[in-house]
Amino acid sequence: MAKNRVDLTESEWSVIKAVWQHEPCSAPLIQAELEEKTGWTYSTVRTLMDRMVAKGLLTAVKTGKVTHYRSGITREQAQRSELLYALKHAFNNALSPMVQFLLDTGELSAAELDTLESMIKSKRKGKKKAGDEH
Repeated sequence: MAKNRVDLTESEWSVIKAVWQHEPCSAPLIQAELEEKTGWTYSTVRTLMDRMVAKGLLTAVKTGKVTHYRSGITREQAQRSELLYALKHAFNNALSPMVQFLLDTGELSAAELDTLESMIKSKRKGKKKAGDEH
């Protein structure tokens, strides 16, 4: 990844999700994948993908007349950046209000709540072990 912060527009999110599903892939494949949802023409998709290559979001290798694209970032990198951006700008870097907001507005099942609770317990155990070593 060329930079720490990954800035994806809504259009770029559509493209990168399709690329993650089909990589390596060509612009015509991505255009066909997105056409019904977006109405984008081939030239629109190709221009967007070439701009994403310039930003380091995609990589491109030309084989003959066909350009094959791959993601230049992982799903985790994109999600992390998006989440940290929201945390910083919408919640002033305060995690607890963000989590409270998600709990209040999301319809979480008992299984999802159990998973979250388990993740927190596991994180606490990990921090205690790290602290005990010093």
